[in-house]
Amino acid sequence: MKQIQTIVNTVLACALIFLLAMTGLPAMNAHADEPTPTPQASTPQPAACDLARTIQVTGTAVVNVAPDRALIKLGVQTNGRSAKDAQAKNATAINKITFALKTLGVEAKDIATDWYTLEPIYDDYEDLHINGYRIHNVIEVTVRDVKKTNNLIAAAFQAGANQVIDVEFYTSDLRKYRDQAREMAMTAATEKANDLAQAAGAGVSCVISINENSQSHFNGWGWWYGNNNQNLWTQNAVQNVEPTGGETSTLDDGPVSAGQISIRAEVSAVFGLK
Repeated sequence: MKQIQTIVNTVLACALIFLLAMTGLPAMNAHADEPTPTPQASTPQPAACDLARTIQVTGTAVVNVAPDRALIKLGVQTNGRSAKDAQAKNATAINKITFALKTLGVEAKDIATDWYTLEPIYDDYEDLHINGYRIHNVIEVTVRDVKKTNNLIAAAFQAGANQVIDVEFYTSDLRKYRDQAREMAMTAATEKANDLAQAAGAGVSCVISINENSQSHFNGWGWWYGNNNQNLWTQNAVQNVEPTGGETSTLDDGPVSAGQISIRAEVSAVFGLK
């Protein structure tokens, strides 16, 4: 009986070993079928910039373009014995001016109030006796055909305007020309860095930092108080853009001239030396 029990245990052990072997066989075959990974060639990494040896330069560029938009600020000042009287006179003048501007092709969406004030007129500031009221009303007129600028101003005055607060010219493609000026400024900075490094017996390896300067002697539209210092433009860039289609922006006969507007960019860059 003991021998029979031993035989049964032996058979069960063999069966268990067989089952375990069969269960692990697919996994072993799967691992055997996997391709042997081949070592990949390492990609060479660029050398890091040497922060101990650097050169800092600036680059400036100006793109001169003919404006295709104008913004006119017209003032209408009226007086009246009462506030209501002053407002009525001012409203009448504004309506006449708006009608005159629309007659010359200005759309209603391009006419807007810039600022409006109503103030008392005193006979004597000591006793603050009010003698009447004065209204200052300024409207902004967007001109999409700059050649009409002088005619629009004349028409507005004939209709009742009595002040020209400001006339500004600009371009509707500012982003395009600003990007162009930035690219030219960076090119100028790179050329400066290469020339200076070469003069010192070194070379430029990489760009460490770039900063766009937002303040300068010139504003974003043109020369500041006419200060056109040619020394500033040494190894910088100035480009004149011809009007689209070869047309000029000459205005109609009058005191206002469009000329060109200057779109400027200036960058500071730090380069590593090698």
